[in-house]
Amino acid sequence: MKEDSGADTLPERPVSASRNLVTRRGLALIDAELARQREALAAAGAGGDRDAVAAASRELRYWSARRSNAEPVDPPPAGEAITFGMAVTLEDPKGGRRTFRIVGEDEADPAQGRIGWVSPVARGLTGKWIGDEVVLPAGAMEIVAVDPRPEEA
Repeated sequence: MKEDSGADTLPERPVSASRNLVTRRGLALIDAELARQREALAAAGAGGDRDAVAAASRELRYWSARRSNAEPVDPPPAGEAITFGMAVTLEDPKGGRRTFRIVGEDEADPAQGRIGWVSPVARGLTGKWIGDEVVLPAGAMEIVAVDPRPEEA
């Protein structure tokens, strides 16, 4: 009886159908993940670990696909409408503030204030500007600041 290693049953990671817009930071993160997965594949192969080879191979396919269709986008240095890559500070009626940066799907991390450009919050902010009100799940908030400068890698 052949032992099932799981290597044949590992599903592919789904690749988003949306354009793969990335910040310069996001592109660097993809490149770093590709390097990490290449190292993981080499180590797994050297150790004869078929499950780890399958997992690293799957990750390499995913990140290679994301790298091949990545579209680096820099926010405009100035503007009158919120776009991809900008950081936006919102204020609620009680004076509480929250800052979000609109980034690529793979670098989104809401806990760190990075939201994917296809998210409902990012879509609600896109095209707006300072003084506009947006309604988020947490309630209505006013846009009080916009920073077009790219985030450091």
